[in-house]
Amino acid sequence: MPFFGASASAYEKFLKTGNISYFYTMDRFDVTIVTAYFVILAILSFYGLHRYLMVFFFNKYRENVAVPKGRFEELPRVTVQIPSYNEMYVMERVIDAVCSLDYPRSRLDIQVLDDSTDETQAIARNAVERWQGLGLDIHYIHRDQRAGFKAGALENGLRTAKGEFIAVFDADFVPDRDFLRKAIHYFTDPKVGMVQGRWSHLNREYSFLTKIQAVFLDGHFMLESFTRFLTGRYFNFNGTAGILRKSTIEDAGGWQHDTLTEDLDLSYRAQMRGWNFVFLPDLTVPAELPVEINSFKSQQCRWAKGAMQTCKKVLPKILKGSYSPGEKLESWYHLTGNVSYPLMCVLSLLLFPVVIIRFNQGWFQLLTFDLPLFMLSFTSVTSFYVASQKALYRDWYKRVAYLPGLMAVGMGMNFCVAKAVLEGALGIQSPFVRTPKFSVEGMRGDWKSKKYRVRVGVLPVIEILMGLYFAAMNLYALNLGIYGVIPFLLLFQFGYLYTGFCSLAQSLKKSSPKPLTRLGPFAPPRFSRPE
Repeated sequence: MPFFGASASAYEKFLKTGNISYFYTMDRFDVTIVTAYFVILAILSFYGLHRYLMVFFFNKYRENVAVPKGRFEELPRVTVQIPSYNEMYVMERVIDAVCSLDYPRSRLDIQVLDDSTDETQAIARNAVERWQGLGLDIHYIHRDQRAGFKAGALENGLRTAKGEFIAVFDADFVPDRDFLRKAIHYFTDPKVGMVQGRWSHLNREYSFLTKIQAVFLDGHFMLESFTRFLTGRYFNFNGTAGILRKSTIEDAGGWQHDTLTEDLDLSYRAQMRGWNFVFLPDLTVPAELPVEINSFKSQQCRWAKGAMQTCKKVLPKILKGSYSPGEKLESWYHLTGNVSYPLMCVLSLLLFPVVIIRFNQGWFQLLTFDLPLFMLSFTSVTSFYVASQKALYRDWYKRVAYLPGLMAVGMGMNFCVAKAVLEGALGIQSPFVRTPKFSVEGMRGDWKSKKYRVRVGVLPVIEILMGLYFAAMNLYALNLGIYGVIPFLLLFQFGYLYTGFCSLAQSLKKSSPKPLTRLGPFAPPRFSRPE
């Protein structure tokens, strides 16, 4: 008998049908691989179920938008903070936009919190002096030592802030003139500690990369922040495009810089103290998306690592505290969600042997066990982002065409982000690496000849090797006739090869920064003068 250990009846069935599953028996290696595979799928399914719940609650409560409790008879004083570090290409743009806010000058002061070490200093100083000459209460605050990074800069500015409310705009944001007037009246409720606007995108149509980022961020704001707000769960200030009550910051313990996501950390500490946060999906603030993939990857790594650091810091207190089961569960989902990246790395390595083992076991088990778990794990992503695009855009069907690309690039960054997650879990410290922007708007703008290129290490090589690994897996599946798994495997293959080759290509190109042509201190402002 050619198959050791197979019964005669099993062998006869194989001869009649050609189905090897009649006599296939797993050894210890197979059992270990399949067990690990199903454990990972089960965990991913747990988080996939959460995405389905978010879609359900979003559709159920989406009409319950917030309204101000009242209106201020006299507008309160607001301090606008612009934290920056080496943002020479966008610095003047954000200062001009903030100085053009439609808010009484007697009730507004502006702080440019600049830790820059390059030409940004001169650009920012000139812009500040120009607006000071027009009568604005604006100050340039520079630190020689970047202690605490962004949190340290915000903390330093808070010491001299005159406003009882603090608005924050990162350097790549361009707030509309009416932002403060639209948001400030929600603070007539003394329990409201923060009002968050939704990010919109200055350069959504610039490239494939910016289009998928836009879908990703739309999903985050509409299906995460908005839904958490609607259901009374904790959500976070996103570090920019929002206003905080100064007393809320102080009551929560102030800005702390023991995590890379000072905004998420402060948000949880404040809400645990009883402060309410408000999310306004119709209050949009245009911002520039990263156009270089290495910048995008560094941004995602910083967010993921900071979230894990915050998880270690606050989640145990929530789980032990007197919070409702729903609040505890949602906080768990929110703060631990990035564990999916290390799990996806392991899954990527397991898939090749799993395909072989499960094929040998037959299609019945693939359809009854694997397929439902895959559906719960991965199709939840589709419903999640489709819901956000349908809620925001009439031409949503054109935008969701980029969902396969979004999923593929997300898979391609598994190893990069997983490294950041593990560093956060293990307490490995690293500096705050800001995401460089190049003043790219719409479909136009040059960035390849500019400075601020992010360095890459060995990870792009690993990504390319993983792409080749999946290419071999696809050829094997094609040879066996397992056509159903090929589209899924192609997502992994494309994602790894795209992120790997783009990272290497963009890092190898030498930048030769062009001289900047800037407005002098006596040039007219680009924006209309506020009343």
